[in-house]
Amino acid sequence: MRRNQRRFKRVKIASKWIIMLVLITFVAGIAMGCGGGSQTPAPAPSEGEGQGDAPATDPIKIGVNYELSGPVATYGSHTANAIQLAFDEINAAGGVLGGRQLQAIILDNKSENAEAMSVATRLIADEQVVAHLGPATTGNTLAVVPVAMENKVPVITTSGTSPDITVDPQTGQTREYIFRTCFIDPPQAVVGADFLYNVVGVKNVAIYYDNGNDYSKGLYRVFKEEFTNLGGTIVAEEGYVDADQEFRPTLTKFRDAGAEAVYLPGYYQKVALIISQAKEIGLDVPFVGADGWDSPDLVKIAGAENLNNTFFTNHYSSQDDTPLVQDFVKAYTERYGDAPDSFAALGYDAAYLLADAIERAGSTDPEAIKDALAATKDFEAVTGTMSFDEYHNPVKEIAIIEMLDGQQVLKTKIAPK
Repeated sequence: MRRNQRRFKRVKIASKWIIMLVLITFVAGIAMGCGGGSQTPAPAPSEGEGQGDAPATDPIKIGVNYELSGPVATYGSHTANAIQLAFDEINAAGGVLGGRQLQAIILDNKSENAEAMSVATRLIADEQVVAHLGPATTGNTLAVVPVAMENKVPVITTSGTSPDITVDPQTGQTREYIFRTCFIDPPQAVVGADFLYNVVGVKNVAIYYDNGNDYSKGLYRVFKEEFTNLGGTIVAEEGYVDADQEFRPTLTKFRDAGAEAVYLPGYYQKVALIISQAKEIGLDVPFVGADGWDSPDLVKIAGAENLNNTFFTNHYSSQDDTPLVQDFVKAYTERYGDAPDSFAALGYDAAYLLADAIERAGSTDPEAIKDALAATKDFEAVTGTMSFDEYHNPVKEIAIIEMLDGQQVLKTKIAPK
């Protein structure tokens, strides 16, 4: 049985119905406020109630901390859009815990680590959210982790892929309040290496990574190890920094070293510039990257023709013909005008996963929600059926996307080792 049918029946929200509901609520509020005499005081909270245990009719506040502006704004804006869509569907279907509505408190972290931490503090301390969704990037999510751990509020990052997000690298202990809906970096680097070596059939590869980005460096290290273990050779490897705009000298070095392909784990802005400059110098070989490529701006910056013969690992494909995926694609496209990318899909899944956890917890207490999230098993989602492992990472297949004339084409799916 599909997830939405099991717990939250998806319905369209008619504007006429919303207007009627607002009017009814307004009239009821006037009637209650004009009683004239003394009012019965609200009952005191029962013993054991914690943060989030508001009156049963109050909306449940969920923090949404995303990159709505700055260098990776498409990641955050698409994710936040999908979260809001999911909450609207859930609320229209009756909400959670017998009728309570989910309220997204959406704030912009400006694609900055310090701002992501500040936003998390505001959401938890001032808004008293019972759970926190986001951010999108690894660096911003790592900035949020200490705030969430100190305040014991569960966080679900939708696309922060570093293993260090959910596991403390110093102690090796799982961070009990931190979860994710995306797969982690090592599996997609392993799949990328396997794809290049065994499917594309190349043996000599260059690697070009972002030297100032933990996400990119993590993928680079795992890919290098896996590709050489398979029998391949790394003929050249270089790093760039975010301020760089001229990549031709390094790309020329790759060409002269005999690179048959380039592994390019980075974010879409620099990826687009690098690939377009590679074409200019005649480095016409396959480029393979990771989920950081997934943005409509990739095509806008690089040009559709330049992206032919490029591939990247991703969390899902909008071309997947399963009903759950196609229902989501239809709903998102109807509301926002564009087909959803993987960031949107992961945000949508996180919203439904959180609602499911609140239902299973039977409470808005963050501790209970955290425990319910940790117990998640066989949760049917757009990006695949999810069960959390001991490190709070979902285990699922990885899609290989081919760029063909500016369009994303699902080439294959590979289960990580």
